[in-house]
Amino acid sequence: MLLKRLGMSFEKDDTAVLHDKHSDYDGETGTITQVVDNMFGDATYTISFEDGQETGVPEDSLEATDEE
Repeated sequence: MLLKRLGMSFEKDDTAVLHDKHSDYDGETGTITQVVDNMFGDATYTISFEDGQETGVPEDSLEATDEE
């Protein structure tokens, strides 16, 4: 199991702000509903919002929130 994590990583049920100018949800806060690690040790995320979700989101497109 590869445990290399540089910078911030997210876990299921964390809240985050999406920053993706091509997304309808750019700037919105959502909840991480799935984390998928690939064979290179990178993760992509599914983040859910009130009216939909975005899948395959890279970590660098997410900003952690202080909400708990």
